[in-house]
Amino acid sequence: MRSLGTFVLRFTAAALAAGALAAASTGASGASQLATAPVELRDVDSAYGADGVVEAVRQATIAAQLQGRVIELNVNAGDSVTKGQVLARIDEREAAQALASGEAQAARAQAELANARVNFERTKKLVAENFVSKAALDKAQADFDAASAALAAAKAGAGQAATVRGYAVVTAPFSGVIAERQVELGDLAQPGKPMFLIYDPSALRVVADVPEDTVADVRKFDTASVEIPALGRTFKPKAITVLPAADARTHTKRVRLDLAEDARAAYPGMFARAQFGTGKAKKLLIPAQAVAYRSEVAGAYVVNEKGEIRFRQLRLGERAGDKSIEVLAGLAAGERVALDPVAALAELKKR
Repeated sequence: MRSLGTFVLRFTAAALAAGALAAASTGASGASQLATAPVELRDVDSAYGADGVVEAVRQATIAAQLQGRVIELNVNAGDSVTKGQVLARIDEREAAQALASGEAQAARAQAELANARVNFERTKKLVAENFVSKAALDKAQADFDAASAALAAAKAGAGQAATVRGYAVVTAPFSGVIAERQVELGDLAQPGKPMFLIYDPSALRVVADVPEDTVADVRKFDTASVEIPALGRTFKPKAITVLPAADARTHTKRVRLDLAEDARAAYPGMFARAQFGTGKAKKLLIPAQAVAYRSEVAGAYVVNEKGEIRFRQLRLGERAGDKSIEVLAGLAAGERVALDPVAALAELKKR
C-alpha cells in the first residue's frame, strides 16, 4: 500500500509539473505571437513646439455707415457669401429726404447761375456801349463766380447725400464666410456700429510666438508643420514669416505660417500647434501605436527575450513625424514593445 501511495504522489507531482510547463509554453507562445517593435535611438529632426491660433489673412468687420432701423437681414453666422451680395438693408427714408433736399438746392443754384450768367453778359454789352461803369461789370462778374461756386457746392452736397443713401444697402466686400452677425431685425444701426464679421476661408494662417533665441534656427532651417488637434490633421505651411518686432514683456517674436487651401476646414480662433525645425538630434523612439494610456499615465508593454510581458510606465516627449514618439524615461535602446497594447494586456491577463 505504501509503494502504491508513493507512486500516486509521484504521478501527481509529475502531472502538475507537466501542466506548469505546458502553461509556460502556452504563455511564451502567446507572447511570441505579439507583434513587437524595437526601442531605437536614432537621429531625427529636432523641433521647437509653440502653441498658436488660426487667423484669417483677409477678415473684415462690416459696420453701419448710416443711421436707421435694420429692415432686412439676409444672412446668418456660418453662411457663405459672394462679393457684392446684399447682407442687410437699413431704412433709407431719412437719407432719401436729405438727397431730395440736396437735389433741390442744386436746382436752385443752377437757376441762380443761369440768371447771373445772363446779367453778366448784359452788363458786358452795357459797359462796351458806355452805359454803365466798369464797377458794375466787376459786380456782375463776382455774382456769376459766386453762383458757379454755389452750384458746385450744391452738386457736391447732393452727391454726398446720394452716397449716404447708398449705405442703406450693406453688401459683402469680398467672398467669404459670415463669422458673426451682431445685429438683429429692428435694431437701430449707428455709423461705426459693427454688424457682421466676415473672413475668407481660402486664406488662413497660424500665428505663434517664438523665443528670440530660437528665431535664428527658425529662419535658418525654414521648415515647420502645423497640427490642428480639433481636425486631427497636420498641415505643411506654404510660407513662414517672422515679424520684425519683439514683445518687450515675453521677449518673443510673432511668426506667421500661411496655410494652403486644403486647410479650409479650419476657422479663425482654432487652437493650433506649430513645430519649427531646428536641426537634428538623437532621440529614443518607439511607435506611437505602442503607447497605452491609463487615465493620466502613459506606458507600453515590454516583451523580453523569455516572452514575459510587463507594463512599463513612460515619460514621453514630442512626436517624431506621424508614427513615432520620443521616450524620455522608462525604456532603454534595444528593448521591444508590443505594437498592440490591447492584445498585450489580454495575453498578460491569461497568466
